[in-house]
Amino acid sequence: MRILLGVSSGIAIYKAVDLVSRLRKKGYELKIVMTPNATKLLSPVVFSSVGNCPVFIDPFEVKDGWIPHTELSRWADVLVIAPATADTIAKIATGRADNLLTLVALAFNRASKVIVPTMNDRMYGNPITQRNLITLKDNGWLVLEPEEGFLACGDWGKGRYPDNEVIEEAIHMVTWEKPLKGYKILVTAGPTREHLDPVRFISNVSSGKMGYALAKVAKRLGGHVCLISGPVSLSPPPFLDEFVKVISAEEMKREVLKRYENMDVIVMNAAVADYRPSTYSKSKIKKDMESFSLSLVRNPDILKELGKKKDNKVLVGFSAETENFEENAWEKLKEKNLDVVVVNDVRRTAGSDTAEVVILTKEGDKKRVGPYDKEVIAFHVFDTVVNILRRSHGEDR
Repeated sequence: MRILLGVSSGIAIYKAVDLVSRLRKKGYELKIVMTPNATKLLSPVVFSSVGNCPVFIDPFEVKDGWIPHTELSRWADVLVIAPATADTIAKIATGRADNLLTLVALAFNRASKVIVPTMNDRMYGNPITQRNLITLKDNGWLVLEPEEGFLACGDWGKGRYPDNEVIEEAIHMVTWEKPLKGYKILVTAGPTREHLDPVRFISNVSSGKMGYALAKVAKRLGGHVCLISGPVSLSPPPFLDEFVKVISAEEMKREVLKRYENMDVIVMNAAVADYRPSTYSKSKIKKDMESFSLSLVRNPDILKELGKKKDNKVLVGFSAETENFEENAWEKLKEKNLDVVVVNDVRRTAGSDTAEVVILTKEGDKKRVGPYDKEVIAFHVFDTVVNILRRSHGEDR
């Protein structure tokens, strides 16, 4: 993918250097356009060196018929402007083109364009700036909301450059096809904790990485995505439509059932604890006994309950196994009335960034995937889901 990064003269320009580094490491082809004022804050040599790419500034640097703004706008698959000052935003919104970056923005006619406003909170909140941002949205730009925090001027407010991970995700959002557009997707992730007193609980080794990757990919593919997560150390993926935190299996069940009827696809990736303590102590249990017996009772089988009331929804389950992988997964698929089951060796993938899985469907299809990054695994899962949705509507792949 070819990314053209536009850089204007916000004080957050130094953070754009890290963005260039991250994009280069991902293997994207880069070119950079800087406004003249941006070069007063940071040398173009820095961007060129970090990105191993050319940097363009002068709109009149025409060579052998190669016109910078028309050729660069034609070359790029996606245009990202980060940081974008209030002045640059105003120029693009009103069609003014007095430097190479604004010329490129005017000539770039694809939908894959992202702009990252960064400025003082009073400038950002000014009605003129807000009207300009609305104009950009109406014209097909994905406008990233700045973060709230401590600003370079010493004020506290909304105007900070967002995390570069969010900008990377925005690039995926504007470039991926949207086969899940119009579908509501529910994803569960992470472990549950079953407390026996205020400080102790039983749980499992689930990191939530697979579930979070599933939610992220579902959103990239255009779905309306709700992620219900047990306790994990991960930040919620950007751009989700709804994010719900739960602790216990009972809480997970309640939140899933509350939303179930409105969903088209349910992906139950959470590692819900099978058992919970039969009693709960409101005060910390003291260690004044030589031995301690813990009585457990079964937790609800959420996936099985959903299978009983599935109707025309697509239901996806996960089978974390340590032996008899496919045999156990086929049994789970049939017993719980699933459309898809994804089976993996939990000993090898728990907590890892990669996974190797087998995807089984009720039609008898079998697909071995990996070892890949979990986002790639998530894409293959939803590729299977999309095929099921298309068949259900009488469409060919």
